[in-house]
Amino acid sequence: MSQTRVVVVGSANMDLVAMAPALPRPGETMLGTDFVMVPGGKGANQAVAAVRAGASCAFLGAIGSDAFGVTLRARITAAGVDTDHLRVVYGASGVALVMVNQEGENAILVTPGANGSFTGLTDAELATIRGADVLVAQLEIPVETVAAAAVAARAAGTRVILNAAPARAVPPELLAAVDLLVVNEGEAQALTGRGREEPRALLDLAPRAVLTLGGEGARYVDREGTDVHVPAVRVDVVDSTAAGDAFTAALAVGWGEGRDVVDAVRWAAAAGAACVRRLGASVALPRRAEIDELYAPG
Repeated sequence: MSQTRVVVVGSANMDLVAMAPALPRPGETMLGTDFVMVPGGKGANQAVAAVRAGASCAFLGAIGSDAFGVTLRARITAAGVDTDHLRVVYGASGVALVMVNQEGENAILVTPGANGSFTGLTDAELATIRGADVLVAQLEIPVETVAAAAVAARAAGTRVILNAAPARAVPPELLAAVDLLVVNEGEAQALTGRGREEPRALLDLAPRAVLTLGGEGARYVDREGTDVHVPAVRVDVVDSTAAGDAFTAALAVGWGEGRDVVDAVRWAAAAGAACVRRLGASVALPRRAEIDELYAPG
């Protein structure tokens, strides 16, 4: 089997992660217990996760000219991701301030920095997208860039997975190019006005959709009538920060390798479970052997 080629178009941030017994309330100062500084951003996380899950992966995005940008490029490249077309723009890189409580729940504040300047895809970037088996995108960068990438991928026969996070308006030209939509409950509510009780409402937006349900697993639906609940894999939760990114990347890799979509969702659920067992974002993303260890075929 040839190695699946994934291209991720998205954000790169430096994550400043603090652990505390509980998440502070507005106006409250709380003593934390641990701190780590690791590369993150949904795009960079999903690119690293795709490589660890067994794909070759190119990452298209933008970092700043600051020290965080230097570290981000070095760490993402060291993870095995192709960063030949990763842009460097003058100014600050994206930064995420992440607070995690002892149950693994988190609160995150993101300042986009260079991610907000990632517009106007170049010929080289478009060629990279057209050469992929699967394009993965999110909404932490300008939506017009995501739309342009998806339209180019669709025209070339490349599958398009949109992780519509964070929740925001999605233009029709982007939705028309999406093969598989991945959202959590809040994002589904924002997109359709309906929550977990009506996941098939997502099929008004894309031909296939996965609704992630945290500790309850995920629901897969498609326009051919499939409606399957995939239960979560039970593990001890340390930090849920990048679980969704591990899930989306593994879904792309599994589907790109030829698994049927439901089986790819089961494999992705194992990736999400493997991720939450460690603190941090990119450092917690699981390798293929860890995913396989937790994977339970239907």
